[in-house]
Amino acid sequence: ERLKQRNILWEERDALDKKRENLEISYNELRDKRRELENEIREFRRKHDTSLEKSKNLEVRINEFSYKTENIRNYINEEYNVDVDAHIPNEHLDENETEQEIQSLKSRIKHLGAVNPLAVSEYEKENERLTFLTGQRDDLEQAEASLMETIDKINTTAREKFLTTFNAIKEHFEKVFVSFFPNGSGTLRLDDSKDPLEADIDIEVTAKGRNLQTLSLLSGGEKTLTAISLLFSIYLVKPSPFCILDEVDAPLDDVNIKRFTEALKQFTDTTQFLVVTHNKRTMEAAKNMYGVTMEEEGVSKIVSVSFQ
Repeated sequence: ERLKQRNILWEERDALDKKRENLEISYNELRDKRRELENEIREFRRKHDTSLEKSKNLEVRINEFSYKTENIRNYINEEYNVDVDAHIPNEHLDENETEQEIQSLKSRIKHLGAVNPLAVSEYEKENERLTFLTGQRDDLEQAEASLMETIDKINTTAREKFLTTFNAIKEHFEKVFVSFFPNGSGTLRLDDSKDPLEADIDIEVTAKGRNLQTLSLLSGGEKTLTAISLLFSIYLVKPSPFCILDEVDAPLDDVNIKRFTEALKQFTDTTQFLVVTHNKRTMEAAKNMYGVTMEEEGVSKIVSVSFQ
């Protein structure tokens, strides 16, 4: 009798280990998905920072060119006493003074020495470069604004869809949970102080008059029924045509097995369930049963029975 009980305990332990492995796999998949999304966000932010850096560098270059242009203008004004921007003859021009100025300018020109014949072409080249850099800066600013607008639209749409789906799942979870726990209640909570896309989701349940703040205080069977309630709540929002349940009924007693099988029957109209189980009561509720046997060493054989 002790050996039988020990074997049962070992089977239950193996079932729980397998369930834990499945949960760890699901957790790792969700964590990898979250990392992918975080990497995408980091990439958008990196591009945004790069655009800002390029924009600042272009502004520095533009300021440098503006400073050089201003120096050239001041140099001409100081050396030749001529305003290159607004030197327009006045209608009340004094001929004598103008003649003296002309002679003075000619004298100064003689003392200028060699003239740079490439000054105009160099100016045009620099001005063309300035125009090009200004255009590049404007393109980067437009790209930055477009990128930020796209990010805002994505975040807004994601928040709306997430909150709509979350509220629908929450409503179904509250109803489904009561079907498994007649004297209890359960709900889903979202931290309102954080961004919905970053906030944690808490499961608050009351079972048999106990107000539990954490799922760790539930028994193994209660945890299983809570997880099944959440699974069915998601199915009610987005049904799936096929579902595999691997020994999820292992921790359940006979009463909860009945509730579990009745819940499965309610979903069979839209979803086909494949349940891996060793529980006789679960097998009794099935429409078809498949078993794997090995009549010969190394040769597996499938035996099926239909209860329809």
